[in-house]
Amino acid sequence: MSKPKVLISDKLSPAAVEIFKTRGVEADVKTGLTPAELRAIIGQYDGLAIRSATKVTAEVLAEAPRLRVVGRAGIGVDNVDIKAATARGVVVMNTPHGNAITTAEHAIAMMFALARQIPEASSSTRAGKWEKNRFMGTELFGKTLGVIGCGNIGAIVADRALGLRMKVIAYDPFLSEARALDLGVEKVDLPEIFTRADVITLHTPLTEGTRNIIDARAIGRMKKGVMIVNCARGGLVVEADLAAAIKEGKVAGAALDVFEVEPATENPLFGLDNVVCTPHLGASTAEAQENVALQIAEQMSDFLLTGAVSNAINMPSVSAEEAPRLAPYMALCRNLGAFAGQLSVARDGGFGRVTIEYEGAAASLNHKPLTAAALAGLLGPLMEGVNMVNAPVAARERGIDVSETVHDRPSEYQTLVRISITTDRDTRTVAGTLFAGSKPRLVEIKGIPVEADFTRHMLYVTNKDQPGFIGRFGAALSEAGINIATFHLGRAEKGGDAICLVSVDEPVPEAVLGQVRALPLVVNATALGF
Repeated sequence: MSKPKVLISDKLSPAAVEIFKTRGVEADVKTGLTPAELRAIIGQYDGLAIRSATKVTAEVLAEAPRLRVVGRAGIGVDNVDIKAATARGVVVMNTPHGNAITTAEHAIAMMFALARQIPEASSSTRAGKWEKNRFMGTELFGKTLGVIGCGNIGAIVADRALGLRMKVIAYDPFLSEARALDLGVEKVDLPEIFTRADVITLHTPLTEGTRNIIDARAIGRMKKGVMIVNCARGGLVVEADLAAAIKEGKVAGAALDVFEVEPATENPLFGLDNVVCTPHLGASTAEAQENVALQIAEQMSDFLLTGAVSNAINMPSVSAEEAPRLAPYMALCRNLGAFAGQLSVARDGGFGRVTIEYEGAAASLNHKPLTAAALAGLLGPLMEGVNMVNAPVAARERGIDVSETVHDRPSEYQTLVRISITTDRDTRTVAGTLFAGSKPRLVEIKGIPVEADFTRHMLYVTNKDQPGFIGRFGAALSEAGINIATFHLGRAEKGGDAICLVSVDEPVPEAVLGQVRALPLVVNATALGF
């Protein structure tokens, strides 16, 4: 088996390249590529490691049939088309913790620089002036800091601010009261941040909900003399509105490390007094650059070699420790989904609701990736290129209602996964377990007990439970030159509905399927493949 191959298209630490090679991943370093050059070679790679320079567009992804993962060394993924990557089944991962301390420290430094007018005072002094009376600063001690976004970075900023004896209030829709208490901050809503804070610092992602969160209307609610710091993302602040407020004296000053358009060579804030600007330096320390490069190399290697998923934007996480344990369960779920999907598409053309139940050992596992695997198998007959990444999105787009049920109850089997498909006509189920701890096996179809392995070529027949069926069925396959490898029967009750599941050595032609369907007592027959 050939080694996975990764392209590093932005500058990363040489140590990251060494990690790839040591782990058994082939790594090519080709930086400074134009979009056309990237499109021309991306088809050779299983992984793409980037920073902020490379733009992973839908056009790039369209030329990457082998690509399985895009790794962003850093937190921001604005330069990756997440929707297009997900649609193509490509995992997008970042390193949200590698530069958290560095970025938080930069925000604190910007706050100090703004409060004490350090850049302007430095320029004045170096110009030979001694304008001691001109630069009257502001103490941060005792002031109220409003943190918008109290995740990894925001929490570190809050901790440092508390050490400066500031009062910290925080707005974050995902911040719980218990977490706020642990951090020592007061949880408030966004309008209260605007009305109470002496200093406002932003640490939230750029989304449709946060874009332009600081605009003229928000500034109008703020205290006169407020200071604003943005080391998060450009686009959170309406720069023209902020510039106008500084000129009017409503806002005492602003410190920005990020801008709506970057590189920022011109901006309405440039040239204003009491404005500190840096060129997106939040993560620019030697320690942070090394950390994120090493982390992304480890994460991508883990994924390509073991299936472990860390810090993914578009897929449930699977730790390196979980991946080997989950692998047979994911295979079981994918096969069960494929079985149910092929039958439902053949009979009904699709499905409206899917319920996945976990019992026994499966109930205690991380079931999100198991459900994703089941959906990937289920949707395989409906669409090409479906995998664990894009299956949940594809299900939502097709209006399929997916629910998960975890049963905390004794099971007949050590582990059991059951998938129920509901259509306009009825609800049908298929269930499976792991034999010998790792081999997926069918144990139930439509409530009828059955014991069968999943094999490459199978034939599923529903029939009436009456004498004569098995002989005619076997003869039909024999006359067609199709050899039966295994043969499994099951029935709901004597003389009622019955099922027959056989493994065969080769695909069953449509003509032979037609002959089987025409046999007496046969209700339907479907060829399956795994």
